[in-house]
Amino acid sequence: MHLVFRLSGPSLRLFRGGSDPLGFTVGHAMVGGTRSSFYIRDVSVATRSVGVMLQPGAAMALLGAPENALAEQHTPLEALWGADANLALEQLQAADSLPRQLDIAAALLEARLASSAMRGLHPAVAQALARMSGASVNDDDGQAGAIGQLVKQSGYSHRRFIALFRGMTGLAPKQYARILRFDQVLGQFAIRPDRPWVELALEAGYSDQAHFNREFQAIAGMSPQAYRRAAPASSRHVRI
Repeated sequence: MHLVFRLSGPSLRLFRGGSDPLGFTVGHAMVGGTRSSFYIRDVSVATRSVGVMLQPGAAMALLGAPENALAEQHTPLEALWGADANLALEQLQAADSLPRQLDIAAALLEARLASSAMRGLHPAVAQALARMSGASVNDDDGQAGAIGQLVKQSGYSHRRFIALFRGMTGLAPKQYARILRFDQVLGQFAIRPDRPWVELALEAGYSDQAHFNREFQAIAGMSPQAYRRAAPASSRHVRI
């Protein structure tokens, strides 16, 4: 999840897919929720932005809404902060340097935290995230078993644990594990882009090449081969 203030250029424009030629605008201050698949945005005009990446559990304290209410979409900050969103944007636009803009952004968030009664992650979710970050599962069946183990260790019912996890991360545990595994592949590809996809896939726990190809298409919106040809400078941002 990220919170962004666009300081120059047009409003953020997103597209509903490759067949949407016009798209829709979100605004100059927005929240990008946690996602389990790609989105398409207009990058035809250069812009400047200041923003932050939010850790799981931060949305309620900073934005007044749980992660699952904001997931899989972009939300205008005004819908969450009201008039304060426009005031914050004006402050940042009036600042004369990047260090000053970063200081203002930090101060805005610190003020939000100071006035919020919410603090940090639910212990059961924090424990699950710690275990998932170091875990490696071999396939979807393995993921299901691993999630079942996390539920058992939490001490909560399956339904309650899933609700807690989604509220703190925006995704169900199995979705979250899928994204972690995919991100592991992208991280290794960035280090060694000459390595065959099948090696990277098997190391990350995909059962076979076909399974990996399906997951890559679903999450990235393109095949592994198309991604390699695009040679993105940033692993999570591909020009098409």
